[in-house]
Amino acid sequence: MRLLILGGTEFVGRAFVEEALARGDEVTVLNRGTHPAPEGVTALRGDRREPGGLAAAGRGEWDVVVDTWSWEPAAVRDAASALAGRAERYVYVSSRSVYEFPTPPGAGEDAPLVEATGADAYPQYKIGGELGATAAFGERALLVRAGLVIGPYENVGRLPWWLRRIAAGGPVLAPGPPDLGLQYVDARDLAGWSLEAAAKGLGGAYNMISPPGFTTMRELLETCVEVTGSDAELRWVEPERILAAGVEPWTDLPIWIPPGEMHGTLHQAGVSKVLEAGLECRPVAATVADTWAWLREVGEPPRRPDRPAVGLDPQVEASLI
Repeated sequence: MRLLILGGTEFVGRAFVEEALARGDEVTVLNRGTHPAPEGVTALRGDRREPGGLAAAGRGEWDVVVDTWSWEPAAVRDAASALAGRAERYVYVSSRSVYEFPTPPGAGEDAPLVEATGADAYPQYKIGGELGATAAFGERALLVRAGLVIGPYENVGRLPWWLRRIAAGGPVLAPGPPDLGLQYVDARDLAGWSLEAAAKGLGGAYNMISPPGFTTMRELLETCVEVTGSDAELRWVEPERILAAGVEPWTDLPIWIPPGEMHGTLHQAGVSKVLEAGLECRPVAATVADTWAWLREVGEPPRRPDRPAVGLDPQVEASLI
């Protein structure tokens, strides 16, 4: 396939590039050039926030456009509108944040959506992006509603924080219960499925996340210990004590959400549609090992400025274990 990837140098966009090249696709990336373009692609420069930002794409034609934009919806609307006559399909990487909170456990793609207006926030950005992509491409738009995304090139810092903390060794606060089920998707599995789905002509919305309980906090953290070769000692602490100490789930302790309404929303999504459409998730050990290998290579990983810093204060951790 001939692909135009808007972005293509960070995390999910980078995963799309690598998966596409591995498939033998012809890849063009269009971005501001603030990060080096991956080898093997045609690199175009343009700032989609500026007038004429897509001019570098000229009159090119593509089988698939991939868009991972997470800010002003107008950028998706304008790009999709400009490319609708020159591309067969449009893959927009959206988010499960487009659903009204709380989302009941097991909810599928027909769950109620947030309003597209009324707030200047991530859910509205993503639902606005969906509307922009669909307005231009109709059923040719594939809306990939991602949940928690981890893997190599992660620029939010969730799995990298756990790996680096556990690699440092010593007693490590492990948030319980140990058998707490987790849902996530490796960015490479997201990208690989999306490209294959676009090639097959699929459109519409799909929850992009592993089955509920694909792994657990125990398996994730024990895998981090094994992969890093650390002497870390996991000290399991019940959720009530952690919350009473003012620790914030998801940010202070990345990935972890205690049992309850929020856990049902973030870690118990309905995924029958995407599984029936062929999503396969690699084992957690592969994701953790590959992420650790990447971290050791890059040293200090990049971090998105629009996301809060993650990680637990060492003094708070010590007080709880």
